[in-house]
Amino acid sequence: MVHKDHYKAVNDDEEAPWVKEPTIKIVNGDRNALDPVIVKRDENIERGNWSNKLEFILSCFSYAVGLGTIWRFPYLCYRNGGGAFLIPYAIMYVFAGLPLFFFELSFGQYASEGPVSIWKVAPFFQGIGYAMFVISFLIGIYYNMVVAWSFRYLFASMTSVLPWTSCDNVWNTKNCRDFDIKNCTLLEGLVDSSRTCHIKSEVSDSFWKELELMNTNSRLPADEYFHKRVLDISTGIHDLGPINWELALCLLLAWVCVFFVLLRGIKSFGKAVYFTALFPYLILTILLIRSATLPGFVDGIMFYLTPQWSKLTEASVWGDAAMQIFFSLSPCWGGLITLASYNRFHNNCFRDAVIVATGNVFTAFFAGFVIFGIIGFMAFELGTTVDKVATQGAGLAFAVYPEAVARLPIAPLWSILFFVMLLTLGLGTQFTVLETVVTTIVDLWPHKLRGKNHKWVLLASATVMFLLGLIMCTNGGMYVLQLIDTYAATFSALIIGMAEVCVIAWHYGIDRFLDDIKLMLGHDAPPRWYWRFVWKFFTPVIIVAILVFTLVDFRTLTYGDYTYPLEATIVGFLIALSSVAMVPIVAVYKVFQLDGPILERIRVLLQPSSDWGPALQIHRIEAGAPTHTDSQVPLALPNHRFEELELELATVLERDSESDNWINMKSWRCKGFNDKYLGEYMSKTRNIKIDETMVLLTMGVLLTIYFPCHQLGKVLNHKIVSSPG
Repeated sequence: MVHKDHYKAVNDDEEAPWVKEPTIKIVNGDRNALDPVIVKRDENIERGNWSNKLEFILSCFSYAVGLGTIWRFPYLCYRNGGGAFLIPYAIMYVFAGLPLFFFELSFGQYASEGPVSIWKVAPFFQGIGYAMFVISFLIGIYYNMVVAWSFRYLFASMTSVLPWTSCDNVWNTKNCRDFDIKNCTLLEGLVDSSRTCHIKSEVSDSFWKELELMNTNSRLPADEYFHKRVLDISTGIHDLGPINWELALCLLLAWVCVFFVLLRGIKSFGKAVYFTALFPYLILTILLIRSATLPGFVDGIMFYLTPQWSKLTEASVWGDAAMQIFFSLSPCWGGLITLASYNRFHNNCFRDAVIVATGNVFTAFFAGFVIFGIIGFMAFELGTTVDKVATQGAGLAFAVYPEAVARLPIAPLWSILFFVMLLTLGLGTQFTVLETVVTTIVDLWPHKLRGKNHKWVLLASATVMFLLGLIMCTNGGMYVLQLIDTYAATFSALIIGMAEVCVIAWHYGIDRFLDDIKLMLGHDAPPRWYWRFVWKFFTPVIIVAILVFTLVDFRTLTYGDYTYPLEATIVGFLIALSSVAMVPIVAVYKVFQLDGPILERIRVLLQPSSDWGPALQIHRIEAGAPTHTDSQVPLALPNHRFEELELELATVLERDSESDNWINMKSWRCKGFNDKYLGEYMSKTRNIKIDETMVLLTMGVLLTIYFPCHQLGKVLNHKIVSSPG
């Protein structure tokens, strides 16, 4: 048994200066004289690894199980047929969600690179990585604003009486209602501003219409607290107003938390996810038990789960299922590649993908019981039906749910628990988003930025994103947040996902990629034919279908009663194009960086670069890839020394636990890698005909430009036709 992480070779008792710690001795050519040494250290010393497998799994859970899992899936489930929605959701999970999740984990783990530098596999398409970087950067700016809101509510909950329980505050308007209208509602009556109940048969028609208008515009105290007190919301995106310094300080606190958690990279990150990944389940369980004791709980659950089988014939239901499974697992943002890049090479990423992706689905389903249990109670309290209360997004988290909590005994306690849960969910995703940004930058200039300079990259990234996020602390900040949320990672992420899968499956070669996975796992990911089919055909088709559905279903953005102007829609499309445009821009830039005929330059860029493959020499030997000179251990040997030293090493079994860290080594003859071998390796790379490549590239660029421009044209045409004169 030989520890695989750190060793050096000693030939005839003479130490070699180009290696570090002795764990293997080769005395007088006797390669069987091996001294076993067990050391608990990283496999990749320079880049680092997760301390254990559980940290990686929890980090993926913390990333994937975000705020959308809590406030979007339950609403979609009830809107699309209740329990019947689980059928299309499960089908989309099998053919789109899990394949994409496993794909990105395998991709990142094999190369141990960030989302940009990993495109050594096909430098011509490195723009895909830059697009992921832009998406993560934009998401990181606004996502931490939601965390700031959670901090704001958490602090406000630390009181004996929640501030949104009444309408007697300076921020409340005449439309606020904090009284019990249940009895009046049951009599089919309406309440006026003096809290008097009126029955339709007892008043005039004109007075009844006034009552209907007043009740239509009425707002619950929690709703007014969010919009009038916390946000102090303006009339529209054109009216940003001054910065709300309470929110700005909460945003600063959110960024400080993220900064200190990531200060030591994945080592400190890996410890934080024990809390951010597991604590929400504890809170959800406590809230479920409490809500089960409330009146109206059963009505809410029945409304959530009762199947409407006729809904399965509607295309929109299948479209919602595909969109939700795609966005809930957060592929194509670069986060999954980043997290997996810190795995040990032989980690079982297939097992991890199944655990996390399946756990995400069950978490969303479980959260629905909590959300609709509380919404059922809220409907009971208001004397109305569940569908009149059910909502999604920020309205659910910061208006409906706080209103329900305020009606419970010991309301501040339940409010604190709920907003601590939102904090952990939001921070868990934000950690990975910022780590993706930082890892991308560091991996581009590893010799300058890795190590001690990592913290300065982290500080600079957090500072820039905080300053850009201050615009969302203004009175009109909510409109900016909704704009970025809608356009930053919708059809742009879909286009990037389609390009990513197609390049690997069709250009790099699906069988070659599956062989890479087999090398890491020690066996094929079962069943091999299934992955070949879904990655080559089904997953790209599903992504295109989601993209088409998203664009066809596109509507001018609104928030409440406010409709965004044309200028804001144009800005939104520019935000979306800012990431997608990276693909052709980087491709053109790389072509003009080389010399020679254009077609020859493209042909060179379409091939994997010589340093594509596993990061460490020992794994490159296993993969049959050209070795390269680096300072990594083990087998950090200059290439010419391989001709002098033949090692009988091969990794056939890995065991990694907290108690030990070792591998079994079987006889495998490793010969020197020289320029001749490099040429042979490059000749084995998959050659796609230049004509086919140009056709694929042209089609991709045209689709990238056509879809958003076509939709923007429809919006412009609608504005022109509907405008007076």
